[in-house]
Parts: sequence; C-alpha cells; structure tokens
Amino acid sequence: MPACGARGGDLEMPHYPKYTTTVIGAHSVPRWYEALDRLVTLGQLQPADINDAQFRAMQAAILEQECAGIDVITGGEMHRRTHNRHSPPNAMLNYFWQQIPAFQGVTRPKPITEHDPNVTHPAATCTGPIGDTTDLGLVDEFKAVSEFAAKPVKVTMTGPHLLAAVAYDEHYGDLPRMMLDLGKLLRHNFNRLAAAGCKHIQIDEPYFTPVGDGEVSAAVEAINLALEDLPDDVHVSVHICQGNYAVGPDYDGQIGHRYFDVGRYKADIVCGIDCDSLLIEHDMTHHFEGRLGDKQLGVGAVDVQAPNIETGEQVAARIRAYGWLAPEQTIVTSSCGLNHLPRHIALGKLKAMTQAKAILTGVN
Repeated sequence: MPACGARGGDLEMPHYPKYTTTVIGAHSVPRWYEALDRLVTLGQLQPADINDAQFRAMQAAILEQECAGIDVITGGEMHRRTHNRHSPPNAMLNYFWQQIPAFQGVTRPKPITEHDPNVTHPAATCTGPIGDTTDLGLVDEFKAVSEFAAKPVKVTMTGPHLLAAVAYDEHYGDLPRMMLDLGKLLRHNFNRLAAAGCKHIQIDEPYFTPVGDGEVSAAVEAINLALEDLPDDVHVSVHICQGNYAVGPDYDGQIGHRYFDVGRYKADIVCGIDCDSLLIEHDMTHHFEGRLGDKQLGVGAVDVQAPNIETGEQVAARIRAYGWLAPEQTIVTSSCGLNHLPRHIALGKLKAMTQAKAILTGVN
C-alpha cells in the first residue's frame, strides 16, 4: 500500500493567521428541539416542520458566531440533531451511520466509558462492506451554510476511528481494515467538498485516549488515507478530545465529565496525522511541546464544561501559559462543542474567544 498522507507534495500547507478563532462545530441546541420531536411522534407536527426548525436554528447559529466575531464558522451542526442536545446519540455517529448502507438497521446499547458502565450509546451494527461512494451530505451542508454566511465556512465530520470503534462489527472482524474503508469513504466526500469550494474541513476523534497505541496508529493511517488528494489550499483540522459530553436525563446537571479520559494521551501518535492543525482542550497543550512540527494548535481555552462565561483575559491567560507555543502556530477555540450549553452562555463564550484574540494580538 502506498504511503498515506501525500497531500500537496512539497507545497506548504495553508496556515491560519495567528490567533484565528474557530468553533469546534456544534452550537447551542434549544430545549424545544425535544418538544418538537415529541409533537412529530404524536402526529401534531410533520417531519418537515422539525426540518424547518433545524434550518432556522442553523441560521441563528451562523448569525451568533458572526456577531461574536468568530473567524471560521460552522452551521452549528443543527440539522444533525432531533430529540436531544447531547452529542453522541445522533449527531456524531447515528446521523452518519444512518446514511451508510452497511450500518443501517436497529441500534443496540453499547457501554462507552469506564467512568460509568451505565452510560451506553445506541450503537449501529456493521453488517457488510463499507462502500466508498456514499454521499454523507457534507456538500449539501456546506452549500446551505455558505448561502447565509459572510465568514469562511468549516464542515466537520466524525473520524473513521469513532465511527468504527463504537459500532458493533458483524462483517470485518478487523478494526484497522474497517477504519481504512471508512477512510476511503471520507476521502470521497472530502474531495467532493473541496470541489464544491470548501476550504475548511475538520475531523473529530474523541476516543483515542481509552484505546491502545496500535489502534490509534491504525486510525492515523485511515485518517491520512481520507486526506489524500485534497488540494493544498484546504485547511484540515483534527479535533482530539476526551469526550466532553453531558450525559443524563438532565444534561446540564452532568456537566463536568470527560467520559473518555482514561488511558495514555497519545500526542506522539496523533502528530503523525497529515493535517494543518490539531484542536484540543487547553490543559492538554503541554503534551504537544516539541512534537507539533509545522502544525498549528487550536487551544481550547474556552471550557464547555464550565457553565459560566469566561472573560477575554481568562482565555488569553490560558493560552499565554504555554510560552513555547508560537503565536503563528496558535488558534483560539473551545474545548469541545457548545451543544449542551444555554444559548446566552454559548454566545458569551464565543465573544470571550474574540476578546482573547484582541488581547493577544493587541488589535481591537
């Protein structure tokens, strides 16, 4: 097999200007999503009605990011959720599994964290080979967001490791081979995105810490396969986190858990990904000292597990704490998605990121 990651030959990868601000992806999901979904179930609303609500929530997410001054935005991933505000049940996994023929069918609960054996995920089952030409809807998402956005638009996508590792496998019996097929599928969709004009792509992989080094190395190979052949002017970021999820009947009541923070933090292996930037929690920054090379680092200095709004100075101080990280290599972001936070808290945190950029650059 040829070496993965041959993206752009000898040309330099696209770097963001120092202290560029960007979101991880998800915006605050309204509580009324759940009520609308129940009304659809009861037949009092049509599925098209919740689709309309998702579309309007996407417009609001764009507006709030732009009003806050964020440089590279998303559509808030609002159309990937229906009845909940918590990430795993449908936004990162089920939303995409449902579009891949090999995963379609009923789900079964699967434990996902050593922190709490009672926390399970509704996992799909892989029952056949994963084809590489399925349309995952990324181009449609990019076009829909771009129609309303004045800022550059980033499209996020769950990585091959999380898609494979959380699923039940009744076909491959070989996780690395399954991830490589997912990598081929992502490569197809990423190249379609680039052809549609998208210059900002993000891969999300929150499940690296609990698993072994060999599994993460295989995941890196699959990710690099997904990034092959992308044009040199596309900025690729990879979000690595420990699972900043809010789990429980009252999601906000569970803020404070990193559900995958068990095991060795594998910055040494992660840096083998052929991407332009890595986006991480701010307190994980020290793991990357001496390992980044030419990559940029998105310091998640806004904490999505804290239900308060940081000041710009607090965010700037968290970034300044790592004196070895050059300004030219520094991106300002949040520790994870904002989906489980109330809207006013999410907006305040976005504004704090922009304030921190102004403090760090000395430009208001």
